Amino acid sequence: MNILLTSEVSEAIQNNMPVVALESTVIAHGLPFPQNLETAHKLEKIIRDIGAIPATIAVFAGDCFVGLDDEQIEKLATDKNIRKISPRDLAIAAAKLLDCATTVATTAFFAHRAGIKVFATGGIGGVHRGFAADVSADLPTLASTPITVVCSGAKIVLDLPVTRDWLETYGVTVLGWQCDEMPAFYTQTSGLPIDERVESAHDVAAIVNERDQLNLQTAVLVTVPVPSEAEIERNELEIILDSALAAAGKQIITGKEITPFLLSQMSSLSSGRTLAANIALLENNARVAAEIALVLHS
Repeated sequence: MNILLTSEVSEAIQNNMPVVALESTVIAHGLPFPQNLETAHKLEKIIRDIGAIPATIAVFAGDCFVGLDDEQIEKLATDKNIRKISPRDLAIAAAKLLDCATTVATTAFFAHRAGIKVFATGGIGGVHRGFAADVSADLPTLASTPITVVCSGAKIVLDLPVTRDWLETYGVTVLGWQCDEMPAFYTQTSGLPIDERVESAHDVAAIVNERDQLNLQTAVLVTVPVPSEAEIERNELEIILDSALAAAGKQIITGKEITPFLLSQMSSLSSGRTLAANIALLENNARVAAEIALVLHS
Protein backbone atom coordinates (compact mmCIF):
# COMPACT_ATOMS: atom_id res chain seq x y z
CA MET A 1 0.00 0.00 0.00
CA ASN A 2 1.37 3.39 -1.02
CA ILE A 3 0.86 6.45 1.20
CA LEU A 4 0.15 9.33 -1.17
CA LEU A 5 0.27 12.88 0.14
CA THR A 6 -1.16 15.82 -1.75
CA SER A 7 1.46 18.35 -2.77
CA GLU A 8 -0.02 20.82 -0.27
CA VAL A 9 0.23 18.39 2.65
CA SER A 10 3.66 17.16 1.59
CA GLU A 11 5.06 20.69 1.34
CA ALA A 12 3.54 21.64 4.69
CA ILE A 13 5.14 18.69 6.45
CA GLN A 14 8.52 19.27 4.79
CA ASN A 15 8.44 22.95 5.80
CA ASN A 16 7.31 22.29 9.39
CA MET A 17 3.93 23.91 8.83
CA PRO A 18 0.87 22.92 10.90
CA VAL A 19 -1.23 20.06 9.54
CA VAL A 20 -4.32 18.47 11.13
CA ALA A 21 -5.36 14.94 10.16
CA LEU A 22 -9.06 14.08 9.89
CA GLU A 23 -10.66 10.65 9.76
CA SER A 24 -13.02 9.54 7.00
CA THR A 25 -15.25 6.99 8.77
CA VAL A 26 -17.30 9.88 10.13
CA ILE A 27 -18.01 10.88 6.51
CA ALA A 28 -18.78 7.39 5.17
CA HIS A 29 -20.45 5.81 8.21
CA GLY A 30 -20.82 8.27 11.08
CA LEU A 31 -23.12 10.95 9.66
CA PRO A 32 -26.05 10.76 7.22
CA PHE A 33 -26.07 12.44 3.80
CA PRO A 34 -25.97 15.39 3.16
CA GLN A 35 -24.72 16.38 6.63
CA ASN A 36 -21.66 14.14 6.16
CA LEU A 37 -20.58 15.96 3.01
CA GLU A 38 -21.30 19.40 4.46
CA THR A 39 -19.42 18.59 7.67
CA ALA A 40 -16.40 17.18 5.83
CA HIS A 41 -15.97 20.45 3.95
CA LYS A 42 -16.75 22.55 7.04
CA LEU A 43 -14.06 20.83 9.13
CA GLU A 44 -11.45 21.47 6.45
CA LYS A 45 -12.51 25.12 6.20
CA ILE A 46 -12.31 25.62 9.97
CA ILE A 47 -8.76 24.27 10.02
CA ARG A 48 -7.72 26.44 7.07
CA ASP A 49 -9.28 29.57 8.58
CA ILE A 50 -7.17 29.11 11.71
CA GLY A 51 -4.01 28.75 9.62
CA ALA A 52 -3.35 25.01 9.42
CA ILE A 53 -3.62 22.54 6.54
CA PRO A 54 -6.37 19.87 6.73
CA ALA A 55 -5.47 16.31 5.73
CA THR A 56 -8.51 14.06 5.53
CA ILE A 57 -7.31 10.46 5.19
CA ALA A 58 -8.91 7.57 3.28
CA VAL A 59 -8.01 4.58 1.11
CA PHE A 60 -8.87 4.42 -2.59
CA ALA A 61 -8.01 1.50 -4.90
CA GLY A 62 -5.81 0.06 -2.17
CA ASP A 63 -3.66 3.15 -1.60
CA CYS A 64 -3.79 5.58 1.33
CA PHE A 65 -4.44 9.21 0.46
CA VAL A 66 -3.41 11.87 2.97
CA GLY A 67 -5.39 14.90 1.87
CA LEU A 68 -8.42 14.45 -0.38
CA ASP A 69 -9.93 16.34 -3.29
CA ASP A 70 -13.63 17.20 -3.59
CA GLU A 71 -14.38 14.17 -5.74
CA GLN A 72 -12.87 11.78 -3.19
CA ILE A 73 -14.77 13.40 -0.31
CA GLU A 74 -18.04 13.17 -2.26
CA LYS A 75 -17.38 9.50 -2.98
CA LEU A 76 -16.94 8.84 0.73
CA ALA A 77 -20.18 10.67 1.48
CA THR A 78 -22.32 8.95 -1.16
CA ASP A 79 -20.89 5.53 -2.08
CA LYS A 80 -22.59 2.82 0.00
CA ASN A 81 -19.81 0.34 -0.84
CA ILE A 82 -17.10 2.23 1.06
CA ARG A 83 -15.61 -0.19 3.58
CA LYS A 84 -14.80 0.78 7.17
CA ILE A 85 -11.29 -0.43 7.93
CA SER A 86 -9.32 -1.00 11.09
CA PRO A 87 -5.58 -1.78 11.08
CA ARG A 88 -6.30 -5.50 10.71
CA ASP A 89 -7.94 -4.76 7.34
CA LEU A 90 -5.08 -2.78 5.78
CA ALA A 91 -3.40 -5.70 4.03
CA ILE A 92 -6.77 -6.84 2.67
CA ALA A 93 -7.59 -3.34 1.42
CA ALA A 94 -4.22 -3.11 -0.32
CA ALA A 95 -4.37 -6.58 -1.86
CA LYS A 96 -7.95 -6.20 -3.11
CA LEU A 97 -7.60 -2.55 -4.19
CA LEU A 98 -10.53 -1.48 -2.00
CA ASP A 99 -12.05 1.93 -1.36
CA CYS A 100 -12.18 2.45 2.41
CA ALA A 101 -12.88 4.93 5.18
CA THR A 102 -10.34 5.06 7.98
CA THR A 103 -11.24 4.69 11.64
CA VAL A 104 -9.49 6.55 14.47
CA ALA A 105 -6.94 3.73 14.65
CA THR A 106 -6.11 3.66 10.94
CA THR A 107 -6.14 7.46 10.65
CA ALA A 108 -3.72 7.77 13.58
CA PHE A 109 -1.50 5.09 12.02
CA PHE A 110 -1.30 6.82 8.63
CA ALA A 111 -1.07 10.34 10.08
CA HIS A 112 1.92 9.37 12.21
CA ARG A 113 3.57 7.58 9.28
CA ALA A 114 3.12 10.73 7.19
CA GLY A 115 4.67 12.95 9.86
CA ILE A 116 1.47 14.67 11.04
CA LYS A 117 1.47 15.55 14.75
CA VAL A 118 -2.20 16.37 15.42
CA PHE A 119 -5.40 14.50 14.59
CA ALA A 120 -8.97 15.71 15.23
CA THR A 121 -11.95 13.40 15.57
CA GLY A 122 -15.31 13.22 17.35
CA GLY A 123 -15.10 10.35 19.80
CA ILE A 124 -12.62 7.51 20.08
CA GLY A 125 -13.58 3.85 20.23
CA GLY A 126 -13.23 1.93 23.46
CA VAL A 127 -14.45 -1.06 25.44
CA HIS A 128 -17.96 -2.21 24.55
CA ARG A 129 -20.70 -2.43 27.14
CA GLY A 130 -21.30 -5.87 28.61
CA PHE A 131 -18.23 -7.47 27.03
CA ALA A 132 -14.92 -6.22 28.37
CA ALA A 133 -12.96 -8.40 25.93
CA ASP A 134 -14.40 -6.41 23.00
CA VAL A 135 -11.83 -3.62 22.79
CA SER A 136 -11.72 -1.22 19.84
CA ALA A 137 -8.48 -1.19 17.87
CA ASP A 138 -8.42 2.55 18.58
CA LEU A 139 -7.14 1.89 22.10
CA PRO A 140 -4.02 -0.21 21.37
CA THR A 141 -3.20 2.17 18.53
CA LEU A 142 -3.34 5.12 20.93
CA ALA A 143 -1.12 3.17 23.32
CA SER A 144 1.56 2.71 20.66
CA THR A 145 1.39 5.84 18.48
CA PRO A 146 2.96 9.15 19.60
CA ILE A 147 0.38 11.51 18.14
CA THR A 148 -1.90 14.15 19.67
CA VAL A 149 -5.57 13.25 19.30
CA VAL A 150 -8.28 15.85 19.93
CA CYS A 151 -11.68 14.32 20.71
CA SER A 152 -14.69 14.59 23.02
CA GLY A 153 -13.88 11.42 24.91
CA ALA A 154 -15.08 7.99 23.88
CA LYS A 155 -18.39 7.45 22.10
CA ILE A 156 -21.23 7.40 24.62
CA VAL A 157 -22.42 3.96 23.47
CA LEU A 158 -19.31 2.38 25.02
CA ASP A 159 -18.41 1.38 28.58
CA LEU A 160 -16.80 4.68 29.54
CA PRO A 161 -15.40 3.74 32.99
CA VAL A 162 -13.72 0.60 31.65
CA THR A 163 -12.42 2.54 28.63
CA ARG A 164 -10.94 5.16 30.96
CA ASP A 165 -9.28 2.42 33.03
CA TRP A 166 -7.82 0.92 29.84
CA LEU A 167 -6.29 4.24 28.83
CA GLU A 168 -4.73 4.61 32.28
CA THR A 169 -3.36 1.06 32.32
CA TYR A 170 -1.66 1.46 28.96
CA GLY A 171 -0.17 4.87 29.60
CA VAL A 172 -2.24 7.14 27.36
CA THR A 173 -2.17 10.67 28.79
CA VAL A 174 -5.69 12.14 29.03
CA LEU A 175 -5.90 15.92 29.16
CA GLY A 176 -9.05 17.92 29.85
CA TRP A 177 -9.43 20.98 27.64
CA GLN A 178 -10.64 23.66 30.06
CA CYS A 179 -12.46 20.95 32.04
CA ASP A 180 -11.85 18.83 35.14
CA GLU A 181 -13.29 15.52 34.02
CA MET A 182 -13.34 13.47 30.85
CA PRO A 183 -16.21 14.52 28.55
CA ALA A 184 -18.72 11.89 27.45
CA PHE A 185 -19.27 12.73 23.78
CA TYR A 186 -22.76 14.31 23.66
CA THR A 187 -22.51 15.52 27.26
CA GLN A 188 -19.77 17.49 28.99
CA THR A 189 -19.45 15.34 32.10
CA SER A 190 -18.78 11.69 32.83
CA GLY A 191 -17.54 11.63 36.42
CA LEU A 192 -14.29 10.14 35.09
CA PRO A 193 -10.89 11.67 35.87
CA ILE A 194 -8.41 13.35 33.58
CA ASP A 195 -4.66 13.32 34.12
CA GLU A 196 -4.31 17.10 33.85
CA ARG A 197 -6.40 20.13 33.00
CA VAL A 198 -5.11 22.36 30.20
CA GLU A 199 -6.26 25.88 29.41
CA SER A 200 -4.60 26.55 26.07
CA ALA A 201 -2.80 25.15 23.06
CA HIS A 202 0.46 26.25 24.69
CA ASP A 203 -0.29 24.01 27.69
CA VAL A 204 -0.91 21.04 25.40
CA ALA A 205 2.19 21.72 23.29
CA ALA A 206 4.42 21.84 26.39
CA ILE A 207 3.20 18.38 27.46
CA VAL A 208 3.48 16.93 23.95
CA ASN A 209 7.01 18.27 23.53
CA GLU A 210 8.08 16.71 26.83
CA ARG A 211 6.55 13.39 25.78
CA ASP A 212 8.63 13.50 22.62
CA GLN A 213 11.77 14.44 24.57
CA LEU A 214 11.18 11.37 26.74
CA ASN A 215 10.64 9.26 23.61
CA LEU A 216 7.33 7.95 24.94
CA GLN A 217 5.42 6.11 22.24
CA THR A 218 1.89 6.79 23.47
CA ALA A 219 -0.70 9.29 22.28
CA VAL A 220 -1.70 12.41 24.15
CA LEU A 221 -5.49 12.51 24.22
CA VAL A 222 -6.93 16.04 24.45
CA THR A 223 -10.55 15.68 25.51
CA VAL A 224 -12.76 18.65 24.65
CA PRO A 225 -16.33 19.03 25.97
CA VAL A 226 -19.15 19.38 23.45
CA PRO A 227 -20.20 23.06 23.18
CA SER A 228 -22.73 23.83 25.91
CA GLU A 229 -25.42 24.97 23.46
CA ALA A 230 -25.42 21.51 21.82
CA GLU A 231 -25.01 19.40 24.98
CA ILE A 232 -27.62 16.80 25.94
CA GLU A 233 -28.20 16.29 29.67
CA ARG A 234 -26.78 13.01 31.02
CA ASN A 235 -29.99 11.53 32.42
CA GLU A 236 -31.90 12.19 29.20
CA LEU A 237 -29.01 10.76 27.20
CA GLU A 238 -29.04 7.52 29.19
CA ILE A 239 -32.76 7.04 28.47
CA ILE A 240 -32.16 7.55 24.75
CA LEU A 241 -29.18 5.18 24.79
CA ASP A 242 -31.09 2.47 26.66
CA SER A 243 -33.79 2.55 23.98
CA ALA A 244 -31.17 2.34 21.22
CA LEU A 245 -29.46 -0.60 22.94
CA ALA A 246 -32.81 -2.39 23.23
CA ALA A 247 -33.40 -1.91 19.49
CA ALA A 248 -29.93 -3.27 18.71
CA GLY A 249 -30.62 -6.34 20.83
CA LYS A 250 -33.97 -6.95 19.16
CA GLN A 251 -32.43 -6.70 15.69
CA ILE A 252 -29.30 -8.68 16.72
CA ILE A 253 -26.92 -5.93 15.60
CA THR A 254 -23.35 -6.85 16.59
CA GLY A 255 -19.68 -6.32 15.76
CA LYS A 256 -18.51 -3.26 13.89
CA GLU A 257 -22.09 -2.44 12.87
CA ILE A 258 -23.20 -1.77 16.45
CA THR A 259 -21.72 1.72 16.94
CA PRO A 260 -23.09 3.31 13.73
CA PHE A 261 -26.46 1.62 14.38
CA LEU A 262 -26.67 3.01 17.92
CA LEU A 263 -25.65 6.51 16.85
CA SER A 264 -28.29 6.46 14.12
CA GLN A 265 -30.96 5.21 16.53
CA MET A 266 -30.06 7.87 19.07
CA SER A 267 -30.36 10.57 16.43
CA SER A 268 -33.83 9.34 15.54
CA LEU A 269 -34.94 8.99 19.17
CA SER A 270 -33.67 12.49 20.02
CA SER A 271 -35.27 14.14 16.96
CA GLY A 272 -31.83 14.88 15.56
CA ARG A 273 -30.36 16.47 18.68
CA THR A 274 -27.56 13.91 19.04
CA LEU A 275 -26.68 14.45 15.38
CA ALA A 276 -26.49 18.20 15.96
CA ALA A 277 -24.30 17.62 19.02
CA ASN A 278 -22.02 15.32 17.03
CA ILE A 279 -21.51 17.94 14.32
CA ALA A 280 -20.97 20.70 16.91
CA LEU A 281 -18.28 18.77 18.75
CA LEU A 282 -16.56 17.78 15.49
CA GLU A 283 -16.33 21.43 14.47
CA ASN A 284 -15.13 22.52 17.89
CA ASN A 285 -12.51 19.77 18.02
CA ALA A 286 -11.20 20.81 14.60
CA ARG A 287 -10.71 24.35 15.92
CA VAL A 288 -8.86 23.16 19.02
CA ALA A 289 -6.68 20.78 16.98
CA ALA A 290 -5.72 23.55 14.56
CA GLU A 291 -4.79 25.84 17.46
CA ILE A 292 -2.58 23.10 18.95
CA ALA A 293 -0.95 22.37 15.58
CA LEU A 294 -0.09 26.04 15.16
CA VAL A 295 1.71 26.15 18.50
CA LEU A 296 3.50 22.84 17.97
CA HIS A 297 4.91 24.17 14.69
CA SER A 298 5.73 27.70 15.90
